[in-house]
Amino acid sequence: MPGGARISFNSVDSSLSSLKNCQSYINTGMDIATHVAFDLVESFNDVEDVNSMENVMLEYAAMDRQLNHYMKAVEETINQIKREKPENIPDLKYLVKEKFTALESKNSDSDLQKNEKYIYFKDQLKEMRKQFCHPSDNDNEAIEQIDEDIAVTQSQMNFICPITQMEMKKPVRNKICGHTYEEDAILKIIQTRRQQKKEVRCPKIGCSHTNVKESDLVPDEALKRAIDSQKKQSWSTLDKSAGYSASTKKICY
Repeated sequence: MPGGARISFNSVDSSLSSLKNCQSYINTGMDIATHVAFDLVESFNDVEDVNSMENVMLEYAAMDRQLNHYMKAVEETINQIKREKPENIPDLKYLVKEKFTALESKNSDSDLQKNEKYIYFKDQLKEMRKQFCHPSDNDNEAIEQIDEDIAVTQSQMNFICPITQMEMKKPVRNKICGHTYEEDAILKIIQTRRQQKKEVRCPKIGCSHTNVKESDLVPDEALKRAIDSQKKQSWSTLDKSAGYSASTKKICY
């Protein structure tokens, strides 16, 4: 046929759309696995249990990579056909499989560790372990208490937003410089500076990062959990103090 065969890609486009939905399910699975791992660390579960969740994340990352390769193979095949305009309809299944196999042949374990959600998982897991470290078996309780007090004081300092100077409720971490801010506060600054067509400097004193972007901000789940945990401990201490005070008054009277 002059000008090449006319091929409809409607069914292919529909299939790609379905595959992208599958990708959203993988992302949801990775989010769930991440939160389960955080729960395990927060409740001082066995390291082996936490590591098992890391293996789950790697399995999800492998599925995500495979799905990305397949979608890329399909898209490259469609573009090739549109570009070459062949006289006869080619074997799409064969062409896609050929490109997919070529992409899969380049796989390596390091690819999985570059998955964005896996990187976030590892980074936040590291922070969680800092915030919720296991109690020491050291018998020197006095030294332990001093170290614990210092750690609590340092943590409370990290709870303060450099913009609002108040304890954060929904902290986000800057992937570039590592500093955290209250989400609403930093987004408001970014929006204002965008209207002024100016870049946003990191609000943390001493930071040299001069171009804070909304796309570089990720939820800091580890810090949020640490803040919430500290609040619970504070309320628990207050409740105990109130109970002790009440019982003391009863004895005195």
